[in-house]
Amino acid sequence: MRKLKNYPLNDTVKIDSIAHMIDLCVKDAGDKTAFMYKTGRNDSVHTVTYKEFADDVLALEKGMAKMGIKKTHISILSENSYKWINVFISVLKSDSVFIPIDKELPFEDVLYVASHSDCRVLFFSAKYKKYIPEIMEKIPEIEYYIGLDEEEDDGKILSYKKLVSIGREESDDILSYDKDYMKMKMIVYTSGTTGLAKGVMLSEHNLTSMIYNGLRVATVYSKCLSVLPYHHTYEAVAGILVSMHNHSCICINENMKAVVKNLNLYKPDYMFVVPAILELFHKRIWANAKEGKKDKLLKIMIPVSNFLLSLGIDVRKKLFSSIHNALGGNFKSIMTGGAPVNPDLGDFFYSIGIPVVNGYGITECSPLISGNRERFNDWRTGGMVVPCLDIKFDDIQASGDGEIVVKGDTVMLGYYKDEEKTKEVLKDGWFSTGDYGRMSDLGQLIITGRKKNLIVLTNGKNIFPEEIENYVLKVPYVAEAIVKSAKDKNGETALIAEVFLNADEVKKLGIENVEKKLREDITSVCEPLPKYKKIAQIEIRDTEFEKTSTRKIKR
Repeated sequence: MRKLKNYPLNDTVKIDSIAHMIDLCVKDAGDKTAFMYKTGRNDSVHTVTYKEFADDVLALEKGMAKMGIKKTHISILSENSYKWINVFISVLKSDSVFIPIDKELPFEDVLYVASHSDCRVLFFSAKYKKYIPEIMEKIPEIEYYIGLDEEEDDGKILSYKKLVSIGREESDDILSYDKDYMKMKMIVYTSGTTGLAKGVMLSEHNLTSMIYNGLRVATVYSKCLSVLPYHHTYEAVAGILVSMHNHSCICINENMKAVVKNLNLYKPDYMFVVPAILELFHKRIWANAKEGKKDKLLKIMIPVSNFLLSLGIDVRKKLFSSIHNALGGNFKSIMTGGAPVNPDLGDFFYSIGIPVVNGYGITECSPLISGNRERFNDWRTGGMVVPCLDIKFDDIQASGDGEIVVKGDTVMLGYYKDEEKTKEVLKDGWFSTGDYGRMSDLGQLIITGRKKNLIVLTNGKNIFPEEIENYVLKVPYVAEAIVKSAKDKNGETALIAEVFLNADEVKKLGIENVEKKLREDITSVCEPLPKYKKIAQIEIRDTEFEKTSTRKIKR
C-alpha cells in the first residue's frame, strides 16, 4: 500500500435548494450535455442539455400546478429513465414530498409503501401499469395516476406527455411556493436486510448538504454511467444530484444486462457501483483472460506493474489496455458504496489502473457519512468523515471497535409515522448507525460490521461475520457467502459458512468432490485468522441468497 496524505477539501459552490442548483446548471453549463440515453428500437442515443433539462422540469412542475397538484405526497414506480429524473427534480423543486418506490419490491410491499407514505399522486411506467387497477381498489386515497408512457388521458390515468405539454403553455406565475428547507422533502423506504422497511424522512437541507459536502470530499469527473436503482439514495443523491451540481454528463443505463455494452457506447470516466457489481467486473475480466489464455500472463503482469509503480513508473494503462478498452477506455475511478468492499478487489483494480474509491453511508444520512479521496484513498476504509458531520463511538468493545454515531446536516429528520423507532436511533441529534467501526491512524473510518450481525462466542469473544466472509469469498468458485453461528454438540458456539457456488467455475476447475475441496480451500484462505474465527461447518446452497435491490444479502 502506497503512502497516503490528506489534502485540502475541494472548492464547491454552496447551494441552499435544488432550485438554486438547477439555476446554476443553466447559468454555468446550459449548453453542456446533461443526459444521454437510448431511445427507440434501434437504440439511437438522445442527448439533453442542461438548459433543455431545466425546461422539461419546469414544464412538468407547471403542469402539476395547473392540475392542482401542490403540497402533497408524490410517488413514482418505474425503472430508471430520463422521465424518472424529471419527476424527481420537479417534485424536489416544488412544495410537495417525493417518495421513490423500489420497483423490485413484491407487490404487497409496493402497496405498503404507497399507503404508509400517504401517497396522493402516483407516477408509473408501462411495465407497472398492470398493478394500477388493484392499487386503485386498495388505496382509494390516491387522487392522480400519471402514466409516464401514456399518450392520452383515459379518464382515470393522466398522460405524462400531455401534462408536460400543458405546463409548457403556462406562465411561470402559476408557481408560488412557501418552502421551508428544513421540513420533510423525501421519504425513502429502506430496503433493509431484515424486517419491514422504514420511511426515512429527509429534508431539502439534508440533500443540499449532502451534495455540497460530498463534492468537497469526492472528485467527480465529466461523464458517468448511471446504473444503480434510482429509488435508492446512493444513486439518486450521491450519484444524480452530486453529478448534476458538478455539471457532469449522466448516461442512463437501461438495465444491468446492458452495462458492458453501454460502457463501450458512452465511454464514461466514472460510475457509482455496489461491491456486487465490482465483483462481476472482476470475474468477467478473469473469465475473459482465461478464455483468451492470458490469465497466467495477467498474474505475472500485476506484480510487475506494482513494482514499477513503487519506483514512480506508472504504465498500468498501457500494460492493461485490453481491460481498459473493454470497460470503455476512459475510467478514472469507480466509486463504491452500499456495502463493504472486498479489499482484494480494491487491490486488483488499483493494480490495473482503475482506483476503487470507497465510501460509507446509510439512507438515514442522505446517505454519505464518509468517503475516500482520489489522492487519499484506502479502499480498506470508508474514508474521511464528511465535513458537516461530527462522529463518536458508543459501546466500545475490547477490540477498540464501537458503534458509529453521527450528528450533523445530513442526518435524517426521523422515521415517518414511527416515533418509537426514531427515538431508538436519534438522541439529541446523534444518530446511531447500527454499524461498528473505529478510526485509523490517518483519520479514515474503518467499518467492522453490523451490530445486528454480531456473533458472541461462548468464551465471550465478539465476531463480525463480514470480516470472515471476505476471506471465504477469496475461494475462486464461491459466488456468495454468509457466516452464521450455531451451538455444537458440546454447547459451544460454532461458526458456519453458508455458500452459493459458481457452478461454471467448479466445472472449469474440474472439481469432483466439491464439499471436500471447498473445506480444504476455506481452511486455506482463513489460515491468517485466529483460531476462534475459524469455520467449523460448511453449508452449500442450491440457489442464490435472497437479496435487496442493491444486491445486499438478506440475512
